[in-house]
Amino acid sequence: MNVIAVNSSPRGGGRSKTELMLNHLVEGMRAAGAEVDTVNLREKKIKNCIGCFTCWTKTPGQCIHKDDMTTEIYPKWLAADLAVYATPLYFHTMNSAMSTFKERTLPAVQPFFEKDAAGNTFHPLRQKVPAAVWLSVCGFPQASEFDALSDYLNRTRHQDAPIVAEIYRTAAENMTTAFYEDEARDILDATTRAGRELVETMTISAETLGRITQPFVDPTAFAQMGNLFWKTCIVEGVTPRKFDEENMVPRPDSLETFMLLFPAGLNAEAAGNRKVILQFHFSGQVDGTCYFEVASGRIEAREGTSTNPDLTIETPFDVWMDIMTRKADGQQMFLDQKYRVTGDLALMIALFKRDEGHRD
Repeated sequence: MNVIAVNSSPRGGGRSKTELMLNHLVEGMRAAGAEVDTVNLREKKIKNCIGCFTCWTKTPGQCIHKDDMTTEIYPKWLAADLAVYATPLYFHTMNSAMSTFKERTLPAVQPFFEKDAAGNTFHPLRQKVPAAVWLSVCGFPQASEFDALSDYLNRTRHQDAPIVAEIYRTAAENMTTAFYEDEARDILDATTRAGRELVETMTISAETLGRITQPFVDPTAFAQMGNLFWKTCIVEGVTPRKFDEENMVPRPDSLETFMLLFPAGLNAEAAGNRKVILQFHFSGQVDGTCYFEVASGRIEAREGTSTNPDLTIETPFDVWMDIMTRKADGQQMFLDQKYRVTGDLALMIALFKRDEGHRD
């Protein structure tokens, strides 16, 4: 099978979740024996369709533009058995780069009017075009975010160019956070499997698609984490890209958001086979208590005071938030007696020993 994979994400450098999903899909396709040519539209020069209809009249099947679409991508597209269209969701539909690509496939149809079995008017194809797979990701957690895109694709598809699969992944930005590394691993593994299935059967099984689209974020926690991220970007005056490049951490502004975010910075494996309890007593801006139960590689956050903690940290809230967001050195702050620790200091070091560059 000959496949062309068209990626319209403007992001490079490993930051694109569209590209992440597409790469795993392509990996599965190649493993099943397909020849796959991936085209990143951000690297190509493709002019907008100008509606001149030269490709219908003066030079039938040939666009007036002489750019990468005409000379390179369009011939590859025509020669493919299957086309994968991968786009981030922009305003509930494909982004402008993918839309431009689709518009430039106009030479593949003829100008004449025909009617399908339902009486709808359409233009007949000039030649066979590849069947389609659509892949898209978005930031929001609700699957309904893709309803408009899916409706548009199915309303506008040519009757002789079937859509064999639609792959939609919500909350995609969370797939590269430490919180959800297990879920992300399963999603990407299923995406690779979907690539194999498409080559072998031209479809994706319900089981595989279910794994790809599985809900993996709590909507309330998702909103809280997202709001902290954007507040931090605004306060620090940085873009999301700069935030990632500098390994920044969202700054909690309440006991609730601290309990939500703090576990990502703990090394749960340090507890070994026992249960470890880490207690916090905060003062200052936020006056409250909470503790974390670490056991079997998992961390549970609870508000209040534990009866028998292994470690207790007493600290002004702002001091610990400065440490947590790397604005202050925790060891130096301890030596300066800015906070107090009671309990097993070796355990504390092991719990907090996590690669600061770790952002998956």
